[in-house]
Amino acid sequence: MLNWIWFGLIAIGVLVGGIFGRLGGDGGVVESAFDMAEVAVMGIILPLMGFWMMWLGFMRLAEKAGLIAVLARILGPVLRLLFPDVPKEHPAMGAIIMNMSANILGLGNSATPFGLKAMQHLEELNPHRGTATNAMCTFLAINTSSVTLIPATAIGLLSVNGMSNPYAIVGTAIGATLCSTMVAIMAVKFFEKLPFFRIRESDSEPEVGDNPEDEASPVSETENTLLTPPRKAMAIVMIAVVCVIGWFEFQPQHREAFLDAVGLDGLVESTTPSAEENEEGSEPETSGEEADEGPVSEQELEPIWLRGLNAVSVIAIPFVFLFFTGFAVLKKVNVYEEFVEGAKEGWNVAKRVMPYLVAMLVGLGVFRASGALQLLQRGLEPILKPLGFDPELLPMALIRPLSGGGSQGVLAEIVSNPDITDQVKYTAATMFGSTETTFYVLAVYFGSVAIRKTRHALAAGLCADLAGVIAAVAICKLVFAA
Repeated sequence: MLNWIWFGLIAIGVLVGGIFGRLGGDGGVVESAFDMAEVAVMGIILPLMGFWMMWLGFMRLAEKAGLIAVLARILGPVLRLLFPDVPKEHPAMGAIIMNMSANILGLGNSATPFGLKAMQHLEELNPHRGTATNAMCTFLAINTSSVTLIPATAIGLLSVNGMSNPYAIVGTAIGATLCSTMVAIMAVKFFEKLPFFRIRESDSEPEVGDNPEDEASPVSETENTLLTPPRKAMAIVMIAVVCVIGWFEFQPQHREAFLDAVGLDGLVESTTPSAEENEEGSEPETSGEEADEGPVSEQELEPIWLRGLNAVSVIAIPFVFLFFTGFAVLKKVNVYEEFVEGAKEGWNVAKRVMPYLVAMLVGLGVFRASGALQLLQRGLEPILKPLGFDPELLPMALIRPLSGGGSQGVLAEIVSNPDITDQVKYTAATMFGSTETTFYVLAVYFGSVAIRKTRHALAAGLCADLAGVIAAVAICKLVFAA
């Protein structure tokens, strides 16, 4: 499924970009593809590599000291309901617990290394290399449902933009994320029983080494099936599309006439805000200190339970540092050497994840820069507006599964717009805090263990996103309606 989705992002992006004249130039498809490839490596993987090394080092200490086994033994009965294929005291259980705990406390970056470690342990139990197991799909679905007690980023953006009660979304976000989590679990358990998503023997990928015969067989199969009627039709369509786009590039007046005839001429201007969007999206991020100063100055006005949650979030990481190292020392573990050995895994994880993340971000960048996302938004507005879904929320609903930075920029734009009601602003913040960047999560987690056939993980994750959006809209209408 992921192969076709990625192909669709590229194909639709090139087609729409050609129609709108967005293939080249500033903010065009080509520039966006190059920029996103650079962002994937220089902006995401390299900064996170040290972070992953640090946490995987601490995970190594916890494993050597026996802490992971203890956690798995304590919470195993609950997790076995969700992961029946994982043995009772397997290290994967402990890593899953650590990942979920970090997510609940809002420590998203800290949760990722624990999740990567859990995926490595789950891969040890995988009899079908390259294909996701039911346990992997369940774990990914729960991660994409984004169980978080305090959506700190959304609260900070609301506070910076002068909202009277930015912490009001804590309750609504918890309600929405509980709904999305329940839907994620039900969806993943339902999909895994469908024949379409079942694991077949042909899904097993042999360990391919340097044997040239192993690499030659797929080529011969491709040659034998290259000229099938569906492939011929696809080739004809693609050639026709290239010819039309080429004609539009050489005769821009024909493109303008075509767009005017179909009523899409005004959409071209709305697909060229690359620089402006970057400026708008970057402003809230540079004011992160202000977001922290607001709650601190009003700390005495916060309810006790909220101050308690904030305190737990602050001390959680130092406590983990001290507890893991202290327990390991008591168990006579050579903490420095074992930490270094665990940190070495961070480099290997980064190397495995990098190609998958580059592929995903390039596809999303092409799709968004072409104007296809705005076109989809315009097509859905007449359908969703009669259902009570505010049009201002549609960009958030569409971009959130695709891009964390993009959705944060959309949220910043919504909460800073004085013409948008407070209810819509709170709803957008709740959507941001109760959903996750599904495609990024799948690319990083599955990429870390070289999973190519994701089965029903993406479908379950998108169901969770949809449930989170619907729940956020419904709950916020009840809570914030004037």
